[in-house]
Amino acid sequence: QVQLVESGGGSVQAGGSLTLSCAASGSIGRRLCMAWFRQGPGNEREGVAHIYRLDGKTFYAESVKGRFTISQDNDKNTVTLQMNSLKPEDTAMYYCAAAKDCSGGYLKRDEYTYWGQGTQVTVSS
Repeated sequence: QVQLVESGGGSVQAGGSLTLSCAASGSIGRRLCMAWFRQGPGNEREGVAHIYRLDGKTFYAESVKGRFTISQDNDKNTVTLQMNSLKPEDTAMYYCAAAKDCSGGYLKRDEYTYWGQGTQVTVSS
């Protein structure tokens, strides 16, 4: 089992920045896949960014490339999502997720077994 707790959401004006953090605990293996997903009002939950714990390789959705950065601190078992140049369409509940194996798709929702409770991000125009 892996437990995930997100923090850092809030409200910001368009063009601003926010940093989300995810603290992981439990059965954290070296090959754990970590990702951030988001779900806006009336939308499906979509993958935003992924990082592979073993080697730190990252993968991003096209909609956030160049604006969002995912990083990890393996000593503290935390994953951070730095969000810059935020847009109103980034407004959503953001979820941290983990998977023991994500070979079927880095940002594929069904690959991820463990989920945090989410943190709200609101971007006003």
